[in-house]
Amino acid sequence: MKTDIIEVDGMTCGHCKSSVEGALHQLEGVEKAEVNLDAKQVTVDYDEGKVTVSAMKSEIEDQGFDPK
Repeated sequence: MKTDIIEVDGMTCGHCKSSVEGALHQLEGVEKAEVNLDAKQVTVDYDEGKVTVSAMKSEIEDQGFDPK
């Protein structure tokens, strides 16, 4: 299990938080995704053998946000 923090611009409210966390939880291999709106970050616990950071960033982009 690995933990990474992804910087994300554009998240401002509870709906943003729910959208990003929900989208990441749908990816196979993501165990936990927790958005911190104040820090503009999402902390993700995942199985690096099943999902990549690139795939997670793509999923965040699909929700309309800008991962760094």
